[in-house]
Amino acid sequence: MKAADRVASFGTTVFAEFSRLALEHGAVNLGQGFPDFDGPDEIKAAAQNAIAAGVNQYAVSQGAVALRQALSAHSKRFYDQTIDPMREVAVQSGCTEAIFDTVMAFVGPGDEVVVFEPYYDSYVASVAMAGGVCRYVRLRAPDATHDRYWFDERELAAAFSDRTKLVFVNTPHNPTGKVFTRDELTLIGALCTQHDAILVSDEVYEHLVFAPAVHVRPATLPGLGDRTITLSSGGKSFSFTGWKIGWAIGPEPLISAVQKAHQWVTFATASPFQAAIAEALRLPDAYFQRFAADYRARRDKLRIALEGAGFAVHPCDGTYFLMADISGAGKGDDGAFCRWLTTEIKVAAIPPSSFYSQEHKADAHRLARFAFCKSDAVLDEAARRLATISTRK
Repeated sequence: MKAADRVASFGTTVFAEFSRLALEHGAVNLGQGFPDFDGPDEIKAAAQNAIAAGVNQYAVSQGAVALRQALSAHSKRFYDQTIDPMREVAVQSGCTEAIFDTVMAFVGPGDEVVVFEPYYDSYVASVAMAGGVCRYVRLRAPDATHDRYWFDERELAAAFSDRTKLVFVNTPHNPTGKVFTRDELTLIGALCTQHDAILVSDEVYEHLVFAPAVHVRPATLPGLGDRTITLSSGGKSFSFTGWKIGWAIGPEPLISAVQKAHQWVTFATASPFQAAIAEALRLPDAYFQRFAADYRARRDKLRIALEGAGFAVHPCDGTYFLMADISGAGKGDDGAFCRWLTTEIKVAAIPPSSFYSQEHKADAHRLARFAFCKSDAVLDEAARRLATISTRK
């Protein structure tokens, strides 16, 4: 029995591979990006209260009204963006489903999608299942003339064509930690307008931004509101990744198309968790400020440990990942290095070449991605193990 071509080429994800390897070797897992701690107790209580109150049946397919209203208020509060909760918001089972629904809604065989690489792997898999074609634009590592990850404007322009349907922008960006600037987003938006493409802004790390960087929501830029779908979720901002509450925000014609796909994918999303995330979105400013400050401290703790082990660490302005230059370790490419690190040093990281097209994988062979969304005790243990690297060279 033969699998359909749309899935036949998919293998085990790099996350499953390295999580298994970490477990086998007792490694501290800084690979897969989810916290090893829970979010606020009051939000857990909100989910428990919703269950106890009988909020346990199918939600409205478009999403619980209370959550859509909370998303509207959140958008106004943080971005001065006015959205209609009844017509311009749809709720999905995590941002990964929102990505899939968006691709299914707009991409057909032969249509093209512009993707910055390294990319979140769901983008490419979703486009493949829709029969579309990815056009890749590289985010290049900092160099003598760029202090942050950057892209070549000519390469970006060349990726567009009359078949371009979507452009994925992940800001803050996993795995580089790049926060796209207003000027960069304006340029991307101008190309979307020129080619009548939809800008899909994946903002799951919107509250994990480290000053002086500032998160700019593309949908709020002049001329982009009518052609932008904003995707996000409660998993990263509130440390409940297992609840899988995601959403899409945008003009009614676009959200209506996304919703048409959603109704045949999961139909509805977990009711009690929607109720809880609605409350989370209304947490006071102090929560979001403390959240970013705590993660900044974790970032700096891991950065110091990696630099102490002899690795150059690239700047990280957002997300909870660090990219480190491992070329001086002498352990081969990123895959070989991460296997050595996991089995010998017993600290697991992810080889970022998994997030590049075949043509550009070599760009990542001197890099490794580390997640710092871990407790201080775990990061301290990782630092202790990383400190032994110099004695093993």
